[in-house]
Amino acid sequence: MAKGFIIAGERSGVGKTTITLAIVKTLINRNLHVQCFKVGPDFIDPGYHAAVTGRPSRNLDGWMMGRDYCVSSFENNSKNAEIAVIEGVMGMFDGYDGSSEDGSTAQMAKWLNLPVILIIDGSSLARSAGAVALGFETYDRELEIAGIIFNRVAGENHFRYLCDGVKARCKADVLGYIQRNSEWLIAERHLGLIMAEESRDLQKRVGAMACQLQQTVNVDRIISLAKPIICRAQPLDRHNQQPGSIAIGVARDAAFCFYYQDNLEFLEQYGAQIIFFSPIHDASLPPGISGLYLPGGYPELYASALSKNERMRTEILDFCKAGKPVYAECGGFLYLLKNLVEQHGITHEMAGLFTAEARMLPHLQRLGYVEGEIQKGCPFLQEGTRFRGHEFHYSEITEMPHYVDRCYQVRGRKSRPMFFEGYTIYNTVASYIHMHFASNPSFAKGFVDACRVHKHQPGQA
Repeated sequence: MAKGFIIAGERSGVGKTTITLAIVKTLINRNLHVQCFKVGPDFIDPGYHAAVTGRPSRNLDGWMMGRDYCVSSFENNSKNAEIAVIEGVMGMFDGYDGSSEDGSTAQMAKWLNLPVILIIDGSSLARSAGAVALGFETYDRELEIAGIIFNRVAGENHFRYLCDGVKARCKADVLGYIQRNSEWLIAERHLGLIMAEESRDLQKRVGAMACQLQQTVNVDRIISLAKPIICRAQPLDRHNQQPGSIAIGVARDAAFCFYYQDNLEFLEQYGAQIIFFSPIHDASLPPGISGLYLPGGYPELYASALSKNERMRTEILDFCKAGKPVYAECGGFLYLLKNLVEQHGITHEMAGLFTAEARMLPHLQRLGYVEGEIQKGCPFLQEGTRFRGHEFHYSEITEMPHYVDRCYQVRGRKSRPMFFEGYTIYNTVASYIHMHFASNPSFAKGFVDACRVHKHQPGQA
């Protein structure tokens, strides 16, 4: 029976990801089969998990995906592992808003009935660390904070102060500490950490971090704190009547790298054969595809290369104008615009399906969860149905022409007014929103069904 635990932070930026990777590598070095998960909507951290474990990491987002799906996904994807490690999001109680636990690590810990290992940044603390830990223990007594690891500690003497402060009032075990070390830092940019594929010495660095962690953290105790995973939920329905019957091209390269593994599997569940291609490097679209999925990523960093691949831009524009089903989100949406303008004013020509252009800005434009309601004219989902997703981008677009339909009515958090999005033309739906198909699997089914209809139209291959 697999066991599991959650690694949470007292706030964002305390080193959850690097400590998670070091713990996971240590467990693998002990010949344990590890399955990783990430609480929240993040695309980047799961890539690091996968790079270290060799198996896909799964997102668990209580607000976007709902309790039943999260529990089923966790239990089903942990079956072939000996230990499951779940990395939290932001601070342990942070999620959708300030008044509920929706989308938080705390919510997931309770849903999965797993112990929490809390990471505390000890760099500016001494005895006060006890007050921080006690606050987390008492804020929600339904949670089990089983252990604490201090990060960015000056040395053994500093750790003693931290440890004594916790032991005086708290129940959680102090599991050890990580000393301040620049080798534990992973390079960042505007959307977070660089992608795992870009970190050339990742395996070497994670190996070194694991060696250091074993010297100052009680790994045996971490393993003993893990709880058995008791399967209670129904297995995920991945039954497929016509496996691989509809070919869908999915953009995947350095510019288009933000997608949920679950979303791809939803498409496969409804009959899609996923064929990856690169709008940067490939000369043309894959032959025989009936639909296109253009996910998010970093088109702004590779705008010159994308623009120079004129044949690919032309083929994708022709594909859209032919009425073939296309779904694009965030970076994929920017690729379908007329131009993408860098912060320094350099303009790069994109596919040109939409006449608007995107401008990169130095400050974050939108961040947070959104819920969309389908309006008239969406080719993939019925009017009145809803979905959930999130936005995270530094760009803005110029005014979209009125003849382009908006098939999403979108609500964000309480302070944000409703707006209309989901730009629709021909058979293409494009949006800034990263949708998780678990919030409404009918969208994935509708997309594949639209591809199926197109494939079987007279004169189509």
